[in-house]
Amino acid sequence: MQNLFEELTAAFRRNEGKLSPEAYERIVRKHCSLFEDSDTIFILLQASGYPIVEQVDGYANKTFFTPYEKQRYCVVDIETNGSKPGTSQVIEIGAVMVEEGEVIDRLETFVECAYLPEHITKITGIEPEDLIGVPSRKEALMRLRTFMEDAVFVAHNANFDHSFLNASFDRFGLGTIGNPKLCTIDLAKRTFKSERYGLAYLNDFLNIENHTHHRAYSDALSATKVMFKSFETIPAYVKTTDDLLRFSISSMKARHAKRGSVQTQA
Repeated sequence: MQNLFEELTAAFRRNEGKLSPEAYERIVRKHCSLFEDSDTIFILLQASGYPIVEQVDGYANKTFFTPYEKQRYCVVDIETNGSKPGTSQVIEIGAVMVEEGEVIDRLETFVECAYLPEHITKITGIEPEDLIGVPSRKEALMRLRTFMEDAVFVAHNANFDHSFLNASFDRFGLGTIGNPKLCTIDLAKRTFKSERYGLAYLNDFLNIENHTHHRAYSDALSATKVMFKSFETIPAYVKTTDDLLRFSISSMKARHAKRGSVQTQA
């Protein structure tokens, strides 16, 4: 599904956020199995969190039409008992739901685990007994999938959390994460100056209080505050959520060119 997400997003960007039924059908057919049709794929896309909607004249991607200030963001952090999803697992999930600049919901849960290395306990403070009698891996991941809906997936060093969760979802038959992805490290580097951009350093730099480093919900809340700090200095040309997603990974050259283009038009 990841290739389908990427191809659809590229097509939406070429067509200002909309696709005709014919264009959508052409893309989807390349990714259909013998047992799937375009309607089934559409249902799977929505179930995966990809922000696609059907309209009278075709299909639209909501990130192209939602002002980034009004977007729903799900800021996620996970703790794990190792670095590789093939041999390790999630042991704690924390998530903060943001809409229109306000925290509107939260998710926090331990995840059942039979093996917790001592060095992970030293880093996180999580004890083996904390992971007994709590939601199973599948149950916890299903709760996160339901919680995220089609919000933008946000994390500090998002590639790690996203890839680890993607592999975990796949292991339990929960599909692929189709939610658009935003990294608060990338965003911070483009919006304010700091000697370092690790979350522990930014907690001190931004005077983020009541933080417990390497605990999932606390780190998710800190990443939320980093995102809010970045929003204070977003360039005026960034208007929609898709603008924000592209800005967060843009080069300095591209940003200068965009600012120059906006100033010329003004």
